[in-house]
Amino acid sequence: MNNNFNPAAPGVAAGITEELIQALVAHFYARVRRDDMLGPIFNRAIADWPEHLAKLSAFWSSVTLMTGKYKGQPMVVHAGIAEITDAHFARWLELFKASARELCPEPAAALFIDRANRIAESLKLGIAIHRGESVVPQMKARAKAAEADA
Repeated sequence: MNNNFNPAAPGVAAGITEELIQALVAHFYARVRRDDMLGPIFNRAIADWPEHLAKLSAFWSSVTLMTGKYKGQPMVVHAGIAEITDAHFARWLELFKASARELCPEPAAALFIDRANRIAESLKLGIAIHRGESVVPQMKARAKAAEADA
């Protein structure tokens, strides 16, 4: 298994490994595929699940271990799916958080969840901009949430 990670990557200190990433991705997306809200969207959009899971594992490897394995444009892909709404992101995060907490040691789960929240917010904003929607309400909500966390 390729473990070319950056020793300063946040996932190293949290105990994240390539094996843990692959286990989390497999577990989480098995749950997504069965979900009443998300399953139909994902199952329509993904033709080759093993290939997609490998791509998602590379994405999370790049995010948490700074491996640079992921080469893709998630914003373009997500913006192209017209039916995605904030409710879909909320459900995605709910399932992701549950999966991370079930499979990962607490420091790893916390890091995965933090990054998932950031990624979801970024994708929601990018999709809104792509659709020509106002992002002001989202930016205000984001600022309010940041104040509450401080």
